[in-house]
Parts: sequence; structure tokens; C-alpha cells
Amino acid sequence: MFSRSSWLHLRIHFSFFLLPIFLFSLAVSPNFSGGRVLWIFLILHLLLYPASNGYNSYFDKDEKSIGGLRNPPPVKKGLYSLSLLLDFMAIVLAYIKINTTFAVMVLIYGLISKAYSHPSVRLKKYGWTSWMITGLFQGLFTFMACYVGINDFEIGNALRNEVLVPGVLTSMMLWANYPLTQVYQHEEDTRRGDITISARLGITGTFYFSASVFTLALGGFLFYLKFVFGETYAWAFLVAILPILIYFFYWFLLIMQSRTNADYSHTMRLNYISGVCLNVFFMYLFIEKTQVTQLI
Repeated sequence: MFSRSSWLHLRIHFSFFLLPIFLFSLAVSPNFSGGRVLWIFLILHLLLYPASNGYNSYFDKDEKSIGGLRNPPPVKKGLYSLSLLLDFMAIVLAYIKINTTFAVMVLIYGLISKAYSHPSVRLKKYGWTSWMITGLFQGLFTFMACYVGINDFEIGNALRNEVLVPGVLTSMMLWANYPLTQVYQHEEDTRRGDITISARLGITGTFYFSASVFTLALGGFLFYLKFVFGETYAWAFLVAILPILIYFFYWFLLIMQSRTNADYSHTMRLNYISGVCLNVFFMYLFIEKTQVTQLI
């Protein structure tokens, strides 16, 4: 269970790319406390997400590069037990430290993530379905879970437009990015029978599709930030994502020259640029909105 291989497959550092959802939810929260914020961060990013990564790795048994691991080691049986243990710890701590609603939502997230790769369901092999469900649960659903947890609310408080709108926007960002994370895995996914959305669209089709969805997401974010927070924040967001746009078009030009550039290195580089830019912006939004620095 505690072998080096199993810990590597948890890909804990990969949680960095989902941190913007937590920070965005924190930024729109009216009733947060330091203790609750810290516990939710730990539960999601050190337990729930790694558990999901490990569980999926156990059933995928990838031999080539996967997100966060250029050369994944062979999967060992202990990875299955370790992922379930982390999942269980996430649910228990969510119940003890936060509230029942948050714990139930953590449980649901874990079940959906297991359905993604488990042979009896294997959502991953259904391109459009897995695209929709992954973006919905990693985005909107997680945003709502963070919101009810951070503020100690019941689920009804998360079903308001003030929460649903930014939650949907996070899903749109994930729907734009998700196909790009699969662009270098077509051969291995197809060999396993997983016809992902990127495999269906093809390499160039994936870029056109992601660009279209990202354009819609960008328009939605700019509109939302301008009318909820002010025009300054809309401009700040535009500046924050500029490096993402520049690298995306640079990578696309490379791919037009040679399809071999649709590889692991370029994919991860885009992920890291996106993660840094979005995390910095949402941290800025949180600090500016709450004026939390004045309390220090």
C-alpha cells in the first residue's frame, strides 16, 4: 500500500490544477473562517483528489505518460487500498470537521470519479458523456461543495444564482481544457477501447473545439466579473489569462507544423501556465474582495 509506486500514482501535485475552483468559491463566500478553509483545502487537495487519481491509475494501468507522470511506474495492488483509504479519510474528516452536507458531496464526488475508470461503468470510454460529467463535477459540483463547506451552509444555499453562475463558469473552463489533456493519449486510449472526446475530434479538431469553448467561458467570466465585482476585475482577469492564450496559440502553430508536438511536455506546460495564472487571479480576487490583509 505504501510503496513508492503507489504514492507516485496519487499525483498529489496535480491537485494544483484544481485549486482555482476552491479559491474562486472562497472568493465569493460571505462567511468563511480560517479553520474551515484550511480543513476543506486539505480534504480536497491532499485526500480526495489524490484518491481519485490513484483509483483511476489502478484501473487504467497506463504504460505511457499520464497527467503529472511522464514515466508512470507499474501499478501495484496496494494502490487500490491506498486510494480507498484516502477516500474514506476525506469523507470522515468532512463529516467531523465541516458538516454532513459537505461530507455527502465528498462521497458523491468520490463515487463519480470511480465510475470514470471502473470496468463496470468506465465513463472514460464514452467521449462526450465523460467530458460533460467530468467538467460538471470537477467544476460546478466542487464549487458548490466548497461553498457549503466554507460557509457552513446547507445545500439550498448553493442553489442560488450567486453560486450557480460562477460554478457553471468553472465547469466551462474545465470543458475547454479537458480535451487538451487527452491530445497526446489517443493511441493508448483507443487501444484500451476508450474513445475520448479528443480522440473523436482529432488533434486539430481538439484545438478548434477547446478554443471555441474557452471563448464562451472567457466571455462569461468577463461579463460576470464586470457586473458583480467591477470592471477592474474583468480587466485583471484578461491580463491574468493572457499567458495562457499566448501559449495555446504558440502550441497550436507547432502542431500545425508537426503532429508530434501534441505531446506530454506541451500539454503539461499549458496546464502549469493555466494553473499559475488562474490561482494567482483568484487569490487576488479573494484578497481584494475580503480585504483579509487588513486583519493581519
